[in-house]
Order: sequence, then structure tokens, then C-alpha cells
Amino acid sequence: MTSRMHSFSFKLIWAHLLLLYLLIISPSFSFSAPLYPANIVTLFGDASFENNSIRLTQNHPCTTSSSLSPSSQSDTSTSLSGIGRAFYVYPIRFLDSSSRATASFSCSFSFTITPTLSCPSGDGLAFLITSNMNSLSICNGCMGLPEDVVSDNQDSFTAVEFDTSFNPFYDDVNGNHVGVDVKKIKSLASVDVVSRGIDLKAGKEMTTWIEYRNSEKMIRIWVGYSQVRPLNPILVAQVDFSEVFKEFMYVGFSASNGGGSAIHSIYNWRFKTFWFRSSTMSMDAVEEGDCLMCFPGDFSPDFDHPRRRKSRRILVLGGSVAIMIILVAVFMICMCLMRRRRRSKSKRRGSEDHHIGRFQGSKVPKYLSLTEIKEATNGFNKDRIIGEGASAVVYEGSIPSCGSVAVKRFNQGKRIGISNDSLEIAARIFDTEFATTMGCLRHKNLVQLKGWCCEKNEMVLVYEYMHNGSLDKILHGQTSIKKFLTWERRLNIMLGVASALVYMHEECINQIIHRDVKTCNIMLDAEFTAKLGDFGLAEVYEHSSPRTRAATIPAGTMGYLAPEYVFSGVPTAKTDIYSFGVVVLEVVSGRRPVDEKRTLITDWVWELWEKGKIIQAADPRMKGCFNRRIMERMLMVGLHCAHPDHEKRPTMREAARMLQGEAPLPPLPPMRPILRIQSVLPEGCEEIMNFGEEIMNFGEEIMNFGEKTDGTPWSTPRTEFSRN
Repeated sequence: MTSRMHSFSFKLIWAHLLLLYLLIISPSFSFSAPLYPANIVTLFGDASFENNSIRLTQNHPCTTSSSLSPSSQSDTSTSLSGIGRAFYVYPIRFLDSSSRATASFSCSFSFTITPTLSCPSGDGLAFLITSNMNSLSICNGCMGLPEDVVSDNQDSFTAVEFDTSFNPFYDDVNGNHVGVDVKKIKSLASVDVVSRGIDLKAGKEMTTWIEYRNSEKMIRIWVGYSQVRPLNPILVAQVDFSEVFKEFMYVGFSASNGGGSAIHSIYNWRFKTFWFRSSTMSMDAVEEGDCLMCFPGDFSPDFDHPRRRKSRRILVLGGSVAIMIILVAVFMICMCLMRRRRRSKSKRRGSEDHHIGRFQGSKVPKYLSLTEIKEATNGFNKDRIIGEGASAVVYEGSIPSCGSVAVKRFNQGKRIGISNDSLEIAARIFDTEFATTMGCLRHKNLVQLKGWCCEKNEMVLVYEYMHNGSLDKILHGQTSIKKFLTWERRLNIMLGVASALVYMHEECINQIIHRDVKTCNIMLDAEFTAKLGDFGLAEVYEHSSPRTRAATIPAGTMGYLAPEYVFSGVPTAKTDIYSFGVVVLEVVSGRRPVDEKRTLITDWVWELWEKGKIIQAADPRMKGCFNRRIMERMLMVGLHCAHPDHEKRPTMREAARMLQGEAPLPPLPPMRPILRIQSVLPEGCEEIMNFGEEIMNFGEEIMNFGEKTDGTPWSTPRTEFSRN
């Protein structure tokens, strides 16, 4: 039975490696997930998701009314039937309000307009940029666009229309044209596309490219039946969007059928904004900016220039050779591990090796022998210790194949002895961290795993060495002026941590909840780039899993724990976001989450906010050397993330955008909210939630549940750190 299990594990590993090889050498790869998930696109009216597309309108019974002007709209449709709209859910920054400079942008998408047989075609569709996605006109021929702007105080919009309805009231050239609308439905410039060999109403899939360069104040539009952009644009218009754009605008599409009937569908939408562009630089050659709607598998030849195709061929060739080398190396590792399993008589060791085998389908860090580890750390010399925690000790080391490394040795921490129970606890933490790190964590703001060792009673993970150590030591320790954290460094550190958490929460194959986001788990390299580490408490879940998450004993560090997590024991992405908010306040202020007087940093900053003195939370060591507006924004982001009510916290992506100034800040309440939480604390919590010398017992001394006045199982949480 054991041999069959080993054989099965080996075959499973080999199958995963072959699959990885095929994925790398294949010219293209796409996911089967919907192209436009509902959490990033908002639909209005008749719009719906269908077959990896956005269907803006549906087939409708034909009407006999002719095209109508706005003045006659009251005599016709009085509902939104026949109108469909779709918008990217977040507002996008298009205008620098201080300099009045606007962003350049690039957009491409494919679309079809399929008229209903025996019915006139619908009005058409439009790519729309608007300051208010709820503003629209319901008149025939308007395509659901906003009403004309007559005052600078009104909402504003611009659109590129693909008009399939002739309406003389709007000076249409015909019923088959492309136009640019600026603040008005009547086009600023338009072109008859039939004369260019294009029929918008043919029901064929077409692709359009829209490009605006702020340096030239010029918008260009291309349309074609293939996915290769034509050499010459079909329409060029001079327009200055600094008088059109508000600071934040929404991007999306609008379509309507009016008196006709047609299906308007959108595919493969890509959109980017760019700032401070040279007029001679190719739009497609620039990689900076916000790629808001770029999806795996959504690559057209137009976005695959010859330089990129050449680079891809080199990458494929090099990747193929590298994968073959990895296949051979992992094969040898697997053989060695299987021999070790057969010789091992320890049940714990057998369990560990099985766990390791599950994750060798990913890019595998180097296996290191215990001899190599001891040589790297000088026999685990105490002088090499650079960190010590509850479950592990970290040593500085040097390995010829890896350079300088941090060697994390489990089961030797100051609270872990050598009993079987202690070994099992350490093994469980080792397994969790190893599995999580090996599973999918490949990001510039995550500490990278270089190697591992599991031999005899030793369990070791080898990470890249962080020359500036942990954030908490620099933030709170006695550091030299050279290592003082300037305002710019503090902001960049938090942007890096935010990027890592966005990746873990939304971009990994599975959602990863860290559960222990704090400054001592944020490492800084030689350039002060932040890297999040220590995944020993992490939980892994499937995205959008319908399965209810089981309650666990809350784990983490007091001061960083979200209140609902303490009560329910159920970790979610919002528990990490709360911890992130506390870290933001800690980095900005230079104070610990819980000070010597047992005051929570969140309570302290809320108190300053209530007094209108939030700027006083800035670390006095910076001596005022910071941007006041950005400082206030960062503190407000920290309060939003650490909001007592988890439903009021932003997502990690929203928090990152707010930190960067790319999204507006929601208003904060004038006073700190008081939250009532249902008390569902798991059994035995008081025994586990004892954080020892560093904080204090998290049992009856801290939690005061108050009296129930209505007989319901609800209570207002209180800690002895709070002001109440």
C-alpha cells in the first residue's frame, strides 16, 4: 500500500511538471473564467454578461416611430427599455486639478452590431467617458449618452460613437458613421465609414482602437475587421480635454435601440491611461499606467509588436531549456525523497514528505542538505541569529548557489521545546508556510523562498536576505540617520505592502489570507523595498467559494487584530485589511499599535480626527518634511482600512488606489464608530489567546461584554486599551 502511494505521488508530481512545461512552450494561454467579472464591471438597463462578452442590448419588437429629437422625447419612451450600459466600477483619474494636465489614454475593443431581421437597426453604441454614469438621455438616436452639457458646473462627458441611425437633428452624415462627441450628442467630428469599406450594421466582428495624446491634444480612431490595427486612422480630431474632464471620470459603453432592434456586444476590452508622455513616443510601446481591463488570453496581434514577438520566441526557447533542466533536477529530487521515505520510520516525517510532494508542481526552490545549512550558519551559531519568534529562529547565512540568505529554523524557538507536541506544532507551522510559499507566491513585494531542508528533526526554510531587516526595528529601534525612514520611503513601503496583499487576495490562483500582517513581518531590502513575509498562520481559500468558512481560534498579534475576527474566529480578506490599516497608522506616526499606556493607535488617531487635528499624528522625527495633503490622505486611508465595521472597509485594491491618489476617499464619520458585534467566540479561546510577555492575556481581563438589555446575543466589544 505504501509503495503504491509513493508511486501515485511520483506520477502526480511528474504530470504537474509536464503540464507546466506545455503551458510555457505553448504560444498562447487563456482562462475559462468569464472575461468581465461582475466585481469590476457595473451593468445598467438591458446590459448583461454573455459568452465572455458584454451584451449591451437585446432584441426588441420593432416600433414604427421615426427618429425623434429631444424635444419630442416626452411623447415617446418613458423608460430605459432598449438602453444598456456597462462601466468599469472605479472612477479613474483623468485630470490633475492643480496643473489642469490631462491623462493620455489608449483603448481597444472588439464589437458586433447585429440587427434583427425585418427590423431597422438600433441607434448604435458608444465608448463613453463620463463624470456621472447615472446621467443619460432616453431619446431615440441618443445611444443612451448623457444629456448635453450647457454649464461648467454640470457633469461632463466625451464619447466615440458608432452610429447606425440617421438623425438629421444631430447633423448625422448618414446611418453608418463614427463620430467624436464632446459634451454634446451632436458630434464634434464624424466620418462616413461606408466609404472606407466598413459596414457597422453587417453583424461582423470589428475591432476599434482609440488613442488620445494630451501633448498633441489629438484623438485618433481606427476601425477594422481584423485584430491588426490599420495603418491609417479612420478619424482624427483636435480636442483639448482639459476643459472636458473632471478629476475623476468613469469609462464604459452605452448603446440603445430606439425605434429599431439590434444586439450590441463588446469583446476584449483594453484600456490604459498615461501621464507625462513624450509626443514622439509610441503609445503601444509604453508599459506604464493603469491597465484597467487587461485579461489573460486577451492579446491581439496589434498589441504584440515584432519586438515583443521576438522577445517571446527567445523567452519560449530559453523557458523550454530551463524547464527541461528543472524537470531533470526535480526528478532527481523526487527519487531522493522517495528513498528517504522508504528508510524513514517516523510517522511525522512521512506526513511532511507527502505534504512537500503536493507542491512540487510549482517552480521548486532548491533542496538543501542539512550539511549545507549547517555550513551556511556555522553550525547554527548563536552569533548568526538575526531574529527569533515563537516557532522559529532566523539565522544569517551564506550559500554559494544562493548568496546571502536568511535561514529560518523551526522547532527551536524560545517557546518551543523538543517534546512531541512542540514538534507537531512546529511541523504544522512549517507545513503551512512551506505550502503557501510554494503554492503561488511569486511577487516583487513578497519575500522569496530560495531553498528548504527537511532532514532528521530539522525543518528549515531558506529565504532571500533582507539587508535592512524588519520594518519594526527601523521604525521603533535605535537606528542611524542613514536608515531613517523619510516620508517618501514610508509611502513607498506601504504601497509595496498593498501591492503584495492585492496579489494574495485577488490575483493568486487561490485567495490567501495572511492573518499576521504587522511591521515585524515586513522586511526591507537594500533599497528599502518592502517585502511581506512569514506565512506560518496563512489560510488558503478558493475564490468565491460557496463553502462557509469554519471558525478557528483567532491567531495573530494584539493591536493588529480586527474586532470581528476576534469575536468570530473566521478570517477574511477584511481582517488583513484591518491589520494593513493599523500598519499604515503605525508607519505614519512612528507609534506602536499599543503604547505603554495600553492605548490603541486606532483610538488615538480617531481622537485626533474628531478634534480636527489628524495631521498631528505625523511622526515628529520627520520634522514636518512631508506633503501635508498626502500625509492626511494616508492617515485617512489607515482609518478607512481599520474601520471597526468590516463592511465599511475598502478592498485591498481600493485602498491601494486611494493611497496612490487614483481614487477618491469616501467621507469618514465625524466620530469614531461604535460597533456592536455578535459574540460567537470559539470554545477554548481564552486558553489560546494568551500572547505572553509581548502584549497580555486576551481573556476576561481585556474583553468586557457589558450587560444585555434586550435578551439578544449581541454585545459591544470593549478592551482595556479603549477610552470607554
